[in-house]
Amino acid sequence: MTDLLETSNFGELLIPIAERASRVDSPEGDLAPDIETLRKEGWLSACLPTADGGRGWGTEPSGSLAALDALRFLGRANLSVVRLFEGHMNAVKLIALYGDERQRAATFGEIRRGALFGVWGADDPGNPLTMVCVGEEIRLSGAKRFASGLGLVDRAIVIVSDGDGGPYMLLAPTSSTKRSDATGWTMAGMRATRSGRYDFRGLVLSADSHIGQKGDYLREPHFEGGIWRYCAAHLGGAEALYLKLLAHLTARGRTDDLDQRRRVVACATALETCRLWLVRCAREIEGSDAGPDKATLALLAREVTEATCRETMETVDRSVGMAAHQEGEPFERMKRDLSLFLCQAAPDAKREKAGRALFLSGKLVEMI
Repeated sequence: MTDLLETSNFGELLIPIAERASRVDSPEGDLAPDIETLRKEGWLSACLPTADGGRGWGTEPSGSLAALDALRFLGRANLSVVRLFEGHMNAVKLIALYGDERQRAATFGEIRRGALFGVWGADDPGNPLTMVCVGEEIRLSGAKRFASGLGLVDRAIVIVSDGDGGPYMLLAPTSSTKRSDATGWTMAGMRATRSGRYDFRGLVLSADSHIGQKGDYLREPHFEGGIWRYCAAHLGGAEALYLKLLAHLTARGRTDDLDQRRRVVACATALETCRLWLVRCAREIEGSDAGPDKATLALLAREVTEATCRETMETVDRSVGMAAHQEGEPFERMKRDLSLFLCQAAPDAKREKAGRALFLSGKLVEMI
């Protein structure tokens, strides 16, 4: 797997994560050593603003392109690991945007000491997360599902709706093994993310656990606009498949095959087109003067990203044949992970929202 990362600006850091990817591809897979690698190399704290000891990855304009590359290259190494890291980056971004001075000081201190954060939004069917405020206490009931990183995420921003136009963001401890249940995570892909159920029943938080105000979570350009981050992770997965394909065809002496060359050219141009879309998103959406309309860029970039990833997977199938479906082999695992990751989140709804925005703006995309 080292061939997938030899061009990385991050040197040899991600090679052990890539080499472990096949071994941890199971619901019992332990990503703790991979998160520890990121922790020791300063990736968790790199997401903090520079004034707080970080590098502004995902939190400041100056760190946006570095964040894009970090997500891409970690996506090449292991999509399950980058799923957790992107959630951490998202949580830090939300706290940087909407947390008060005390919250920023406390949480950023935890992150400098190595805490992994996340964002958990999906409610357990029939048992959604709810809250009741009693004096200075917030009493929770219900559960979250698809809560990625069970057993690894120390604190998560959990999304709670009050049924009246919310939602609210609460910062909650999420390290209890008794509240975690990963047995329901039976997906074919992203197995090692342990994206199971977390039970908040009976948990009591202090009133200052609120992050920001009601509705801040959905505020643009950082809600839909922020999907450029997981698109960068998707792109990394597609780049890994492409690089693996080149190595496979070269090793088998098939580089003079005209059909293979045509496929490789089409795939390479699609990947670079996608990367350029995401570079524009990272620069403009994370710019200090970005307005809500910039979220449309990310919605469109998501369409480009999905099309690119699916074209890459189809190219691998056509070029490699049955070997691309051999269980346990890198091609099969990487395609399985990427296929599932692309389902995040509600792609049809995002496409419809992008179309509506284009009609309302009446502009060319370059003018957005």
